[in-house]
Amino acid sequence: MPDRTHIRTACQTDAPSLGRGLAELAEQAAAGTPDSCGATATAVLAEESSGAAADRTTAATHPDLSALVSVQMSAGEGPILAALDTGRPAGADDLLHDDRWPSYRARALDAGVRSTATLPFACDGLTVTVSVYGLRPGPLKKAAQGTTELLGDLATESMARDRLYRAALVQVDQLDTALRTRPVVDQACGIVMYVLGCDAEQAFDLLRRLSQRTNKKLAELAETVVRTRGRGLEKELIAFDRSAAPGPGRPASGPDRDLLG
Repeated sequence: MPDRTHIRTACQTDAPSLGRGLAELAEQAAAGTPDSCGATATAVLAEESSGAAADRTTAATHPDLSALVSVQMSAGEGPILAALDTGRPAGADDLLHDDRWPSYRARALDAGVRSTATLPFACDGLTVTVSVYGLRPGPLKKAAQGTTELLGDLATESMARDRLYRAALVQVDQLDTALRTRPVVDQACGIVMYVLGCDAEQAFDLLRRLSQRTNKKLAELAETVVRTRGRGLEKELIAFDRSAAPGPGRPASGPDRDLLG
């Protein structure tokens, strides 16, 4: 593996900015740890910090190092998982004589890595680990706890704020959509109430169930009902209302396949 390469790899399952932030953090960690040959930065959500690889984002300064993250997640062992479990730095001064993580150790030695250190950082539900790797045996942990520790704290706080900001934007957009579609949904409920002779709660529930059954958004379904003013839909609405609430002697399915097509 080349010494101090600037090749970046990123496996992104979150916002693109998270991947970019991790890539920059990995580059800075490698540059700030003189005895290292490269670094990786991995982000997981709070509920995934037990080690599951279901939804993580990873950046590395070299493809071989990205593979070292993957083998830890798939094997359920390694300094990254140890750091996540304890909340403290983890690593090995010489993997040739450290057999705590067999799968990770074998892959690391195969890539020429002899020493490793991982530092964990957490902020607002986001956990980030920064790992540095060395081609020679030696205590990387102490070196990494200098500049890299400061960088990790600042970067994790920044990425956590960005993640919360993006989540807030999504909620605002969803609220705006709900406010804009609410009038047409209310109108559709009024039409269903007139057709079926039910109350507002029952009408909304029927539209919601019909939306799920026909795989249509509630707003789109409501627009169809309002546009037609319910004309020609009386029999279909009544049939669906009956089929959606099966009882003794009543079939559990009805002619809703093409309903409100």
